[in-house]
Formats: sequence, C-alpha cells, structure tokens
Amino acid sequence: MQELRPIRGGGNTDQDLIYRYKQTNDIKFLGHLYSPYMDLVYGVCMKYLKDGEASKDAVMNIFEELVEKLKKHEVDNFKSWLYVVARNHCLMQLRKEGKVKITEMSDSFMQSEEDLHLNGEPDKETNLKFMEDCLEKLPDDQKRTVSLFYLESKCYQEIAELTGQEWNKVRSQIQNGRRNLKLCIENKQKETG
Repeated sequence: MQELRPIRGGGNTDQDLIYRYKQTNDIKFLGHLYSPYMDLVYGVCMKYLKDGEASKDAVMNIFEELVEKLKKHEVDNFKSWLYVVARNHCLMQLRKEGKVKITEMSDSFMQSEEDLHLNGEPDKETNLKFMEDCLEKLPDDQKRTVSLFYLESKCYQEIAELTGQEWNKVRSQIQNGRRNLKLCIENKQKETG
C-alpha cells in the first residue's frame, strides 16, 4: 500500500486544508488533505470489497468524489466523514455489482452500549419487529431523519439538504428519535417479558 501514500506537507490542519480548498478550488490542497488518510480509505475498501486492485481503484475514485462532495458539505471531523464516504462508496459499488443486499441492522443502531433487554433475551427477529413498529410510531420528521441517518447512512449535512432543515434541527431530531425508539422498544420488551 506504500505506493498510495504521498507525503503531506506544510503542517496544515485538516480544517485549514478544507478551508483553502474551498476558497481556491486548488486540488493540491485536497491532495494534501486526503493523502494521510489513503491507508485508512484503502482499509475500509478492503473490508467491503475484499479485493486489492478494486480497493486501490476505489481509493482513487473516492478522491475524485471528494472534489465535489467536499465543496457541498460542512465537515467538522474530516477523518470520520471520510470513513462514511468511503464506506458508502464501497456499499454502492457492491450494490451495483449485485453482490450484496443491505438489510441487517448494526448492533450500534441505538448508538449505545446499553443492554436493551430488561428481562431475558428476546430474539433478534422480535427486536427487529419491535424496532420497525416503534419507528412507525415516531413523529414524521423524526422517522425521516432517523431512517436517513441509520438506514441510509446519510450524514447530518446530507439530511439537512434533503429535508431543508438546519443542521442543528436534524441533529436534535435524530437524538430525540433515537431516545423515543429506545423507550418504545423497552416498553414493548416489558410487555412481552
């Protein structure tokens, strides 16, 4: 992987480089920003694509995506945002090739390490049914933002653009929706436990 890692120069922070890129549209700033993370992106691509050459191609394709995406997004933490961009790129690649259907929920759906099971261990199918029922009970705005964030892996800024809401409002709705989902699921577990 060494051949993919150019050297970063100038000692600029990610935020400095993002600002300079957005101000000048000079791709050299984007290159300096992206280069330290190429190994991370390659690792993400290998995790999903499981092919070295396809992953190297994806690293370059993701860089090309960033040329436009970075202009449209407010990015506070470039590394985290880039990870999501890389993951989504790989998932879209796999979907195009028909190699994967994305239907499962991750264990971190609730963004909490708390155990939601109060009395016993309901099976995954029961919990999935609880979650689907509870999702439908959320207010429309919360249901939409939670679905976009967790099920479609959209970032806050993308959700804000899709819904026409301010970034802070999106964040608040996701937090409230997550809390309401958790409470609803806990209540359903109590009822069946």
